[in-house]
Amino acid sequence: MNDHGPDRKKAFRFCPVCGGGLDWKVIRGTEPPRLKCGRCGFVFYLDPKVAACTVIDRNGSILLVKRAIPPEIGKWVVPGGFVDLMEQVEAAAVRETREEANIDVSIDHLLGVYSYPDSEVVVVVYTARWERGEIVAGDEVSEARLFAYDAIPWEKLAFRSTEDALKDYVTLKGV
Repeated sequence: MNDHGPDRKKAFRFCPVCGGGLDWKVIRGTEPPRLKCGRCGFVFYLDPKVAACTVIDRNGSILLVKRAIPPEIGKWVVPGGFVDLMEQVEAAAVRETREEANIDVSIDHLLGVYSYPDSEVVVVVYTARWERGEIVAGDEVSEARLFAYDAIPWEKLAFRSTEDALKDYVTLKGV
């Protein structure tokens, strides 16, 4: 299990085309091993998942949400979640913020893209402007609230990407 969910490298054993067994094989010498079907030759590419998040500053405070679903239940993150197939990354960040905190935002700019060798998730974080709405915790979070810069619960953050994005934001703001 990595810091964002189960290890997908161990999750697939059968070919989605013919049902044959999948084995790890080097297809090209310059690339990592891939899952290949021993029966039909299908190559199963395990691509990363993309998550889109927002850092929202309201009068010197940052909006964080407390996770109510695995992984990392009870820890704090910036609003965000997985990008759906055929969805723009920016639109996913706006949608996830609305779903998790009940506020509408508009994207300002890209804060950073965070990826780690032990995680299958690529996290894209934007700064965003609060447009309208009142904070209400959504279905996947138990709490949503603003934290002053000096009150960010660093020791209770869920993911390395959350910590890195918040550090980048605080540095950007010169706090």
